[in-house]
Amino acid sequence: MAFLNSLNIGGSALSAQRLRMDIIAQNIANSQTTRTESGEPYRRQQVVFAERSAFSNVLSEKIASRKKMALSGVVVERVVEDDTPLRPVYDPTHVDADENGYVYMPNVDTAKEQIDLMAATRSYDANITVVNAVKSMAVKALQIGK
Repeated sequence: MAFLNSLNIGGSALSAQRLRMDIIAQNIANSQTTRTESGEPYRRQQVVFAERSAFSNVLSEKIASRKKMALSGVVVERVVEDDTPLRPVYDPTHVDADENGYVYMPNVDTAKEQIDLMAATRSYDANITVVNAVKSMAVKALQIGK
């Protein structure tokens, strides 16, 4: 049924945005972490989204078969480290300071993370609205048969 596809799409988006919010929370929590298990300062993580099936594959199938395109949703392709440079801060008393007295702080900008968190939250809310609308339509469709 078509509405089940819509629920799958909305559900996959909810899962992806939830992971995005978790990664953002991790970034904020580690914004002052100067030493990780690897011995280096924490680096900001970012989530990369992808379609469940490549658009080119869907397009070629659509052209070849002339069937309705099956929508499939979104997945988290990978979580990557942000390669922006670390912030040097002069603090010779810090335990992680180098020989010149600089501590390299994580490349996490908390204001940027909060903006990303707001965007992820809004996207999550929008997808909840979609899922609820699909559920409401399914209930109405079932009531027609009564």
